[in-house]
Amino acid sequence: MDTKQAGSSLDSLIASFNKRISELQELAIGRNMYPATSVADLSAMDTAVKAMEFQMQAIKDRLREETEAIPKAKKLVDASLRQQKKLQHMFAHMPSRLPESLAVSSGNPYNCLTQENPNHGLHFGSVKLEEEPVALPKEKQEKKGRGSAPVWYISAEELDSLSSYMRGRLTLDKVNAAINDMASYAEANAQLIAAPKKKMADNAWEKALELRDIAMTEGVKGKHFFLETDIKGPALKLDNTGKAILTVLRHLGRINETRIGHHRVIILSKPH
Repeated sequence: MDTKQAGSSLDSLIASFNKRISELQELAIGRNMYPATSVADLSAMDTAVKAMEFQMQAIKDRLREETEAIPKAKKLVDASLRQQKKLQHMFAHMPSRLPESLAVSSGNPYNCLTQENPNHGLHFGSVKLEEEPVALPKEKQEKKGRGSAPVWYISAEELDSLSSYMRGRLTLDKVNAAINDMASYAEANAQLIAAPKKKMADNAWEKALELRDIAMTEGVKGKHFFLETDIKGPALKLDNTGKAILTVLRHLGRINETRIGHHRVIILSKPH
């Protein structure tokens, strides 16, 4: 029962009381005139008054229940608004597509999470899921680069923290899509390094040997990397937008760059 209905009921009840009082006054006058018949009328009046009292008490109980329910309803509304903000935040940070390295494989929808290197955290916008680091034997640590390349997306807060001249016209989706591409490049190189010679063509074997030499270089060893010549889209290209994205990611600590021989090597770096 809302407030308007309760008010209308109270008005009706007050009008009924006034009517009964008028009748009671008439009966009191009639009692003096007809004392033999006044007792039955007064009994009927008493019964009617008691019924109205019960109705009034029921209305008060209902109003009390509604009043007590208001704080609970406010808490529920507040919780719903907080959940809505969380969902909007997640939607705002969701990239337009996932990298191939995180695609669902073998029909298991959870593989896209379990393929992440155990020594790295998975960043999704501003949400970070980390697994407990596992100590690897020394010989396996040297091959750590063969695992799936990590994907560390940037958040809207990080992008907004950049100066306007550095951010330019870049959007969160464009930058995170470029991060997907970089993870794909790095994983392709890691797979090429780990592949046996008998499964490669001659030109691929030459590139694999070159990548292995780079992978053993100080500062690159044990990390995921790709070459500037690997940048071929679809989201990251060697145009003005692509160069601006690389500058932003280097500033935010997502990549480091070095030059080895005639190659410009871009190393994926875990943000601090």
